Amino acid sequence: MIVITGATGQLGRLVVERLLATGTPAQDIAAVVRTKEKAAGLAERGIELRIADYDAPGTLAAAFRPGDRVLFVSGNAVGRRIPQHRAVVDAAKAAGVAQLAYTGVLGGPEADFELAADHKATEQAILDSGLPYTFLRNGWYTENYTDQLATVLRHGAVVGNAGEGRIAAAARADYAAAAAAVLTGDGHLGRAYELSGDTAWSLAEYAAEIARQSGKEIAYNDVPAETHRQILTGAGVPELFAAILVDVDEAIRRGLLARGDGDLSRLIGRPPTPLAETVAEALAHH
Repeated sequence: MIVITGATGQLGRLVVERLLATGTPAQDIAAVVRTKEKAAGLAERGIELRIADYDAPGTLAAAFRPGDRVLFVSGNAVGRRIPQHRAVVDAAKAAGVAQLAYTGVLGGPEADFELAADHKATEQAILDSGLPYTFLRNGWYTENYTDQLATVLRHGAVVGNAGEGRIAAAARADYAAAAAAVLTGDGHLGRAYELSGDTAWSLAEYAAEIARQSGKEIAYNDVPAETHRQILTGAGVPELFAAILVDVDEAIRRGLLARGDGDLSRLIGRPPTPLAETVAEALAHH
């Protein structure tokens, strides 16, 4: 059985859709979700639901079974992820899963920005467990920017503290396709994939692409880190998340998210979705 944790989340949902689209029968897929109600649509399509919560370790025993090939989608509860993730690893080991594919962050143990800390600890926990693993070290999602398109168009500016740093981002669906590939293919155990777009771009180039496609004047306003943090919190972003976003921009400025090793394109069998296409899709839905 192929098991997807966080199956109703943005990434998990896309992985399920990719599996179905590429021929995996619904009866061979299990979705780990917190409530049946939220996943009713998956059940209606013949996908097995397994109810579990990262914050309730006792529920995780029901999430996995011997021989499962599991996609462990990292949690989004910053500050609680290490105990959550360790509970998932412990449950997977107790169940005897055949593969634990974990969605970490580009750079793995070499990544030295704040967002990477929980991922590094999780990868180490998986290694310590002795489980058959695959590390999917995802780069930044292009949608992390295009989801904020309304704000950019309203203010006529992309704001950040990344300087001239470049980001080899890719569309969320590309990362989902890579996850589906390692869950259904062979030769991926014990491997770590550095997943990113093939072409890196700067925030100034991102702003220029929005301007080109929208016909509006869009600038990139590079500001000091503290100013960016104040802008984010002033717009209602919680302090912890604002600090993380500022730190990611600093990582971009230092070139830590600019690598393009080609692992993503090799896994999905095509070039990752270009920036222009993701921007066009976002504008079409705006």
